[in-house]
Amino acid sequence: MKINITGHHVEVTDAIRSVVNSKFDKLSHHFPDVSILNVILTVEKHEQIAEVSTHFLGQDFSATAKHEDMYQSIADMTNKLTTLLQRQKDKVKSHSHQKPPVAEEERVDDQ
Repeated sequence: MKINITGHHVEVTDAIRSVVNSKFDKLSHHFPDVSILNVILTVEKHEQIAEVSTHFLGQDFSATAKHEDMYQSIADMTNKLTTLLQRQKDKVKSHSHQKPPVAEEERVDDQ
């Protein structure tokens, strides 16, 4: 999985980079179809904002979290994205049932 980390008004340090990578390592095990994550970290006045966007099973997903602490906003953002992806995965799985086989008697009556 490739993770692109961008900082607006904040320097992306090694500590922030390692936290983001460790949070999304768990995500890559549960959702191997996710190949690219775009993470944007922003500081505005007293708010630390973390945003992520990705493409998964035919749809684009994004999650945003705000908090006074950057590490907490990264954790909240990861939880939100995990919830969104799990919901999409369940939706795709629930629609994958097969049609019941047609009985032989019904085929003879139709002809």
